Amino acid sequence: MRSGEKKMDSVLINENPIIYPKRPRRVRTDQSNTDEFSVDPIDQLEIFDRIRDIRDPEHPKLSLEDLNILTEESVEVDDDKSYVRITFTPTLPHCHLPTPIGLCLLAKLAQSLPARFKVDVRVAPGSHDKEKTVNKQLGDKERVAAGLENPDLVALLNKMMQV
Repeated sequence: MRSGEKKMDSVLINENPIIYPKRPRRVRTDQSNTDEFSVDPIDQLEIFDRIRDIRDPEHPKLSLEDLNILTEESVEVDDDKSYVRITFTPTLPHCHLPTPIGLCLLAKLAQSLPARFKVDVRVAPGSHDKEKTVNKQLGDKERVAAGLENPDLVALLNKMMQV
């Protein structure tokens, strides 16, 4: 949401977002471990590939990658410590949708990662007017769980995850 206007019901806050070129998808070539019982390490590219196509809630034809809300560099992974951090950048400092975007990232990774992983999703420092509030919401397990029980919010998140 980069050069936008306020949204009043059906009016977009960011009518003309900047669309960035997508990076080409890279093919994984390391198949050195073929033991069916071994655990494959999870890296930055694998996490990015799992979330790069999430749709923007305001512009559902565009992905978070298209709008540069999410980049491969915004993904940090420590497989040994079972930790993933996603730092996303809303397109406008007054974007009204950072919480649903963060919840969608959390939900997608909770669905697709082994349960051993702790996932931390946050707004990039200095990128949003309510950065601390949004980060507090996304870091609060009870608020996240309550959000994921809201049928309207779940419907939005499901739309965002459709490819």
